[in-house]
Amino acid sequence: MASRPPARPEYVREQVDEHDFGVVNKPLTLWERVYGNTVVRKASILVVLALVWQAYAMHLGNALLLPTFTDTLHSFLDRVGSGELLRKSWVSIKVLLQGYAIGLVLALVITMLAIATRIGNDLLETLTAMFNPLPAIALLPVALIWFGLGSGSIIFVLVHAVLWPIALATHSGFLGVSSTLRMVGRNYGLAGFAYVRRILIPAAFPSILSGLKIGWAFAWRTLIAAELVFGTTSGSGGLGWFIYENKNVLDIPAVFAGLFTVILIGLLVENLIFRTIEQRTVRRWGMHF
Repeated sequence: MASRPPARPEYVREQVDEHDFGVVNKPLTLWERVYGNTVVRKASILVVLALVWQAYAMHLGNALLLPTFTDTLHSFLDRVGSGELLRKSWVSIKVLLQGYAIGLVLALVITMLAIATRIGNDLLETLTAMFNPLPAIALLPVALIWFGLGSGSIIFVLVHAVLWPIALATHSGFLGVSSTLRMVGRNYGLAGFAYVRRILIPAAFPSILSGLKIGWAFAWRTLIAAELVFGTTSGSGGLGWFIYENKNVLDIPAVFAGLFTVILIGLLVENLIFRTIEQRTVRRWGMHF
């Protein structure tokens, strides 16, 4: 008769509550805390660039070619304190906002038409193929003939700079919306603008936001270039005209102060406005990769 296997001993273990589990927390080092801060990393890059600028300008020793960073900063603070740079910046930004808003509305209308009909899609593809490669500043002579020497000419070229990149990005985002989401919208009886607002725009918002950023960058550099060409708008000049005027009187630190202002406004718009929009929409919705 075969022997029975030995009985396995029983173990009784008490249940451990979830809150009794110990979590091992490894404290971050100072370097890890500093390196993990995006603001600190970007500020460090700017400081390094400023130091390189200062060192090279001191080595060059020619203020007409390249003023030092400290001279540029001193001129910038003086012009901000006198209010001159603030007034010039507001003139440029006011014209920019008008052109950007008109271009955004037109881009939305054309894109909705392209999504709704085949002829609209063909129209968008044809117009973008024709006009998107055309530099906006190349239309400035025509704008001067049509609208004269004033803000109308600059707004016209700004609309051209903004319209096509936003329309392309929005249209691409709409086409990338999954068929499941489209069917959900149709099942709820959505159509027309309600369908676009509730289904297409939220689903395609990462692409739309990218188009808004590109459109802003194109509009900002087009505006400065247009002001450098013919300067005044409605009797007062913007940042581009400020740079041009100071170049004529060989006030090179003021020229670089104007360029510094252009860069500073670009950084502020990117990191305060667009980043805030991204955090409250794309990142919150879990659509950021």
